[in-house]
Amino acid sequence: MHHRRGLRRLLKNNALAERIVADWRGAELDGRRGAILAYAEKLTCAPSSVRRDDVDALRAVGLTDGDILAVAEVVGYYAYANRIVDGLGVELEDGG
Repeated sequence: MHHRRGLRRLLKNNALAERIVADWRGAELDGRRGAILAYAEKLTCAPSSVRRDDVDALRAVGLTDGDILAVAEVVGYYAYANRIVDGLGVELEDGG
């Protein structure tokens, strides 16, 4: 999977990347990474339910407003790209 390769490359920790892919909630992440992934999941799965408290939770783990904007942009971009690929019936090459 394309995203898995990118995750491994960015983390420079294959074992952690695989734990995140399998179940990010059980991956023993630090508070910052856990908060980012919780926000990303909510923004992806239930975007209309995101509230100021969700953004404040990111600030509480040290993210700046610029960081939060970057997270939202990346999540939004992946949602867009995945919908385009799915909507066109594109079949991606297999492989992790």
